[in-house]
Amino acid sequence: MQQSGGGSVLSVRDLNKRIGRKTIIHSISFDVREGEIFGFLGPNGAGKTTTIRMLVGLIKPTSGSVEICGFDVQKQPEEALKYVGSIVENPEMYPFLTGWENLTHFARMQEGIDEERIREVTELVHLGGRIHEKVRTYSLGMRQRLGIAQALLARPKLLILDEPTNGLDPKGIKEMRAFIRELAAGGLAVFVSSHLLSEIQLLCDRVAIIGGGRELAVGSVDELMGAGLGMVIWDVEPKEKAAALLQEYADIAVIDSSGAALLEDAAAALLNDRSVVTETPEDRVAEVLDRMVREGIAVRGVHRVAPTLERLFLQMTEGEGIE
Repeated sequence: MQQSGGGSVLSVRDLNKRIGRKTIIHSISFDVREGEIFGFLGPNGAGKTTTIRMLVGLIKPTSGSVEICGFDVQKQPEEALKYVGSIVENPEMYPFLTGWENLTHFARMQEGIDEERIREVTELVHLGGRIHEKVRTYSLGMRQRLGIAQALLARPKLLILDEPTNGLDPKGIKEMRAFIRELAAGGLAVFVSSHLLSEIQLLCDRVAIIGGGRELAVGSVDELMGAGLGMVIWDVEPKEKAAALLQEYADIAVIDSSGAALLEDAAAALLNDRSVVTETPEDRVAEVLDRMVREGIAVRGVHRVAPTLERLFLQMTEGEGIE
């Protein structure tokens, strides 16, 4: 993943939205930098869609500001939004037209976009071989890329993508991930809203996590994952004695079966009737292992499970579902 040192393209400060007496967005702040892929995650009702609509000027914030390339979206909407390309919903194309005809149609709605620019975005999204075919013959991934081509026509500095891999098969997801990285490598700031946490972990440089309309965390994926405790699966006999010993440590949490159910498949495959699952600081493992052996507990295996963005997300949002 690219680590951008570029300046801020999108700056969100103390963004609030109140509808009637209810505040649904509470003081959200973050920046998206040039050449960066920024992930935006939140459970159902967290306020993701409301926030995105405020970013692109579709609804007004109650207070706070959104600046794009230094221009305030509320006070200077024309100047700010000319730097944005977005696909907030599924890209809407005319299926009876070719990809080229669709792009030509949208180009007419904006100034300064000629055939050369249409050719550029066509090559940029890797549709050169199919651009003159009817859109109704396109796969979902091709339609997504055509939608991104449309969003790129006006040479934006910021691209906002809402669930760009939604509905794609594994091959399509991999291709979309590589494509988004190409765009960021060219200097474009990319804001990605997605419910696929594993994809965000693989794709994004930094992430904002929100819940209940509040900002829970903003940081690089590595920073956020490093903030979480890794899980340890202890394969021990007798299990009850080992669990009691582990519970004596204030900085070790024994995870019940519902918490253990959050393990990814590869880690869950290690569980058996002798397993005790804990959240344990890395520097405690050797000490606890030595004590177990001294106290006559048979240790058949100790498996450390690295923290994941999904685990951190579920801890922060208390296991809520995601959009």
